[in-house]
Amino acid sequence: MIIDDVTIDVKAGHGGNGVVRFARAKFDQGPTGGNGGKGGDVIIRGVSDLAALRPFRTTKNVKAEAGRDGEQNTRTGANGSSVIIPVPVGTVAHDLTHDKVYEIVSVGQKAVVAKGGNGGFGNHHFRSSRNTSPKISKEGKPGEHISLRLELKMIADIGFVGYPNVGKSSLLNELTNASSKVANYNFTTLEPHLGVYYDLILADIPGLIEGAAEGKGLGHKFLRHIERTRILFHFIEATSAHPVADYRAIRKELKLFNPVLCDKPEWIIVSKTDECTEKKVLATVKKLQKINPQVVTLSILDDTMMMDVRTVLNQIKDHKI
Repeated sequence: MIIDDVTIDVKAGHGGNGVVRFARAKFDQGPTGGNGGKGGDVIIRGVSDLAALRPFRTTKNVKAEAGRDGEQNTRTGANGSSVIIPVPVGTVAHDLTHDKVYEIVSVGQKAVVAKGGNGGFGNHHFRSSRNTSPKISKEGKPGEHISLRLELKMIADIGFVGYPNVGKSSLLNELTNASSKVANYNFTTLEPHLGVYYDLILADIPGLIEGAAEGKGLGHKFLRHIERTRILFHFIEATSAHPVADYRAIRKELKLFNPVLCDKPEWIIVSKTDECTEKKVLATVKKLQKINPQVVTLSILDDTMMMDVRTVLNQIKDHKI
């Protein structure tokens, strides 16, 4: 199961305290108290694993190590260890406490979301010609304590959208050897699936229904994943009695969620053509071409149609469209 939206409590390490110490030599009893070490940071780092947020189903608190207190002979305490949180590429981290946003768009990219507190000064820091034996030190500063929302928005070249059970998963599996579940009932796909076709990343987005943008069905949970796709493949069943109405209903949900989604380049995929007559397929294509001329027919059982889809993908891959 992919966890794609979670809020956790994050606390960076407290800085270590400075200490009051004095040299023990008979003729040298000056201040030697060291400074405290810095508290550990909390850092997010991009990884390729889409399931990286899964541990936060049960773990809701992340805490970095505190810095150690200063020591004798002006030795600074050890810094606290930082905590690195692996997050999938495409994660948007919202610091809800300070209203900050961090976007992780590449593997290895890091962002410090909570800074550890600085260590306090030991009494050696406060020595002066007027005060050769200071007996004061400072406590370490607290680390930042924030509420952090981690929201995954998949990064893909092409997003497959449409009603449930319209053939999106079947095409993804055929093109990429992905493992999307396929069956003849609604909401087969319960989470997004990715596949790679040469250099293109394809995303199978769970089916949308009318009202998805307002929270109906399952698809509303995954509308965010369409935001970062470059091109949309909009699937319409050839057997649909109202293909234009189906098309417009899904487009409406996209627009309600984010109007920018309707500005993306789009291809209409008329799917499952093997389940109806050629006359019906042609009628459906003609109706849809009046709205969007970029229409491709599809049956994964038909080699010619699969070649047509691959031709479109290759043109996208080669930046010809």
